[in-house]
Amino acid sequence: MCTRKVAAYLLLGLSVAAFVGLCVFQHAPMADVLVYRAEGVAAAGGGGDLYGFTVTEWQLPATYPPFAALLFVPMGWMPLAVLKGVFLLGNIGLVALLVHLSCRLAGLTATRARTCLLTGGALWLEPLFQTVLFGQINLVLACLILGDLVRSDGARGKGVLLGVATGIKLTPAVFIVYLYVTGRRREAACAAAGCAGTVVLGALVLPYASWEFWTRRLYETGRVGKAWIVDNQSLQGLIARAVHTAEPGLLWAVPAVLVALGGLYAASRARTEAHGVALTALTALLVSPISWSHHWVWCVPLLAVLWAAGHRRTTVAVALLFTARTMWLLPHQGDLDLQLAWWQQPLASPYPLLGLGLLVVALRQPSASSSSASTIRYA
Repeated sequence: MCTRKVAAYLLLGLSVAAFVGLCVFQHAPMADVLVYRAEGVAAAGGGGDLYGFTVTEWQLPATYPPFAALLFVPMGWMPLAVLKGVFLLGNIGLVALLVHLSCRLAGLTATRARTCLLTGGALWLEPLFQTVLFGQINLVLACLILGDLVRSDGARGKGVLLGVATGIKLTPAVFIVYLYVTGRRREAACAAAGCAGTVVLGALVLPYASWEFWTRRLYETGRVGKAWIVDNQSLQGLIARAVHTAEPGLLWAVPAVLVALGGLYAASRARTEAHGVALTALTALLVSPISWSHHWVWCVPLLAVLWAAGHRRTTVAVALLFTARTMWLLPHQGDLDLQLAWWQQPLASPYPLLGLGLLVVALRQPSASSSSASTIRYA
């Protein structure tokens, strides 16, 4: 075995050991695991109280559709310590899978040694670190979406996994629109059908919870959390903090519509599929009312796309931005997030500012000719 492979495996082992040791030493609460487990228990009991409970010291409620709660049912069968261990190791494995899929998307060779090396480093990017620490499902969703999109167009059932991901957490629906506007009507229809199937299944098994979610809870955006805190790295969070108001209203809604249209337009005219997917992910993260910092696990495919395009210095700079954790260095207890000075605003909103910047650059780029775009996209 060559020295480079040994070094890659050693780095991964040390990185994982340090991460697990940190979680054990800090007694990581993995709060989201507790929410998912409570959702599974509620679903197993008929779902009558699915959207009525709160858990942990932060009083966290269920926010996902009933279909997600059905997937969480097995969590109630495991001791909590075992469940946390499964989430910890499972999410570390999903980091490796996300790295592999990102390399495939960008056209990079994903050797075993390279995957190990990149996985060891990716664990410490803030969005991935927080995802694993909290026991979140962001990596599951990203891998479902990417695993579907890297398949050849026309492949049987392409779009179904994207539809399932949408049925779990709704925001991946932006990728269905992306498939539609880029001419993949069949794949978009499969994705829409997959999502519809999750809604029907949830309604059949948990009718009361489904009615409650789709007619009421879906529109209670405050259930997810406070949009103005630095944890929220969406366009709404950026604007709320910049104008010092918890309810930015039209000051956010109008720019969000413009960003959605501009982002999808930029994605539809991208010169490669990899760029289109990355721009769609940025658009989804920006226009979502709340995109917690750990939702930005899409930084991994973004970095792969930038590297493959030859933007090496930009890749390093973006990697440093996702490692710096500047938002956590600012005073953010209570309502201090709304009292930040002008010079603190970029530090409080690094991810949405990066996303907006990349969308502007993409919109200024000349579009590929229809023939070359078709060759690249459908190769």
